[in-house]
Amino acid sequence: QVQLVESGGGLVQAGGSLRLSCAASGRTFRNYAMGWFRQAPGKERDFVAAISWTGDSTVFADSVKGRFTISRDNAKNTLSLQMTSLKPEDTAVYYCAADPSLVAASRAASEYDYWGQGTQVTVSS
Repeated sequence: QVQLVESGGGLVQAGGSLRLSCAASGRTFRNYAMGWFRQAPGKERDFVAAISWTGDSTVFADSVKGRFTISRDNAKNTLSLQMTSLKPEDTAVYYCAADPSLVAASRAASEYDYWGQGTQVTVSS
């Protein structure tokens, strides 16, 4: 079992920054890939970013590339998403996801079995 708890969401003006964190517990954190997804009201859950179990490989959605950075601290069992140059269209609930059988960064939500409860990010114009 893996438990994931996100934090760091909030209200920010367009152009601002936020840093989301995801605290993981349960199975050995360093052994599996993780990702961030987001869901805006009335829309499907979309991929944002993912990182391999080693942290050496990352992938990003085109919409956030160059603005968001994903990182992990395996010693602290923490996944982070640094978001800069935020836009109103980044407004969504952000979820972290993990799967102990996954080692490579993946864009597919279907490959992740464990999800956090989500944290709201609201970007005002």
